[in-house]
Amino acid sequence: MKALFNYNSNPAAIAPNHNAVRRGLRREDLFTVVLEQMQTDTADYADILLPVTTFLEHTDLYLAYGHYFLQMARPVLPAPGETRSNVEIFRELARRMGFEDDCFDESEDDMMRGLLRSGHKFLEGITLERLEREGFIRLNVSAPGEPFLPFAEGGFGTASGKCEFRAETIGYEPPVESRRGDRALLNKFPLELISPKHHDSMNSTFGNQPRLDRETSELTVHPDDAAPRGLQSGDSVRVFNHRGACVLRARVAAEVPAGVVSSPSTRWAKGAPDGVNINALTSERLTDIGGGPTFYSCLVQVEKNGD
Repeated sequence: MKALFNYNSNPAAIAPNHNAVRRGLRREDLFTVVLEQMQTDTADYADILLPVTTFLEHTDLYLAYGHYFLQMARPVLPAPGETRSNVEIFRELARRMGFEDDCFDESEDDMMRGLLRSGHKFLEGITLERLEREGFIRLNVSAPGEPFLPFAEGGFGTASGKCEFRAETIGYEPPVESRRGDRALLNKFPLELISPKHHDSMNSTFGNQPRLDRETSELTVHPDDAAPRGLQSGDSVRVFNHRGACVLRARVAAEVPAGVVSSPSTRWAKGAPDGVNINALTSERLTDIGGGPTFYSCLVQVEKNGD
């Protein structure tokens, strides 16, 4: 890879094997462009940093987790300074690079109309004009007033119409980094680390706020694991494994089982005393089934920090 064009992401904070990612971003032969509103960890590595608008300053369509409404938002604030939206930047780059496809001349409204005309049954009757008038519209996931129960009558796409786990066909192997995995690794690093989402942010969003920095700097340790290590709430601790180490603040509580430690993700590394966050410990391995991330299959050791 010789060039990186980064937008809507902060890989220097959220990607696994944090130290390897940062080594890659420091390469002299990697040309990096970052589109951002904030000076994130990734923005620190940019050769060119382009200021972009926030959701308050550009037109967009929005869905959300947990409900079935489609929303359209128009700008409520003027774009500050020289900021542009991602779409404007992509459109201008396409022109400069000589692309002549019609899609690169589409306005935001043209793009939204194209999406709404996709023919999907959930979007039937939803137009840009309706969204303009109403602001948000429930998707056609069920009849008006009725709950969305997509599998109440089966319909799983299997021969039986039922959800078929077929667990007997799965040859289960415990994750390498788990209490039932590699014994030699477990002897060195006897605690399983989990890094759940923080309840007030998504990934590293808002990580520049002091309150979120404090809350993502904590490591919750069960009392049974804290006692033999001489740890008390508030102690500075070093969490480490064969990939790296980071410094966090202990919080002793029975909110996690013995043998498990937890730190909410994802702290901006620049806020940490050692300039490193929890992803210095996580692996870039993929799961056997589905090729998903293995953030929660991570073994570590914890000790009181000497500093």
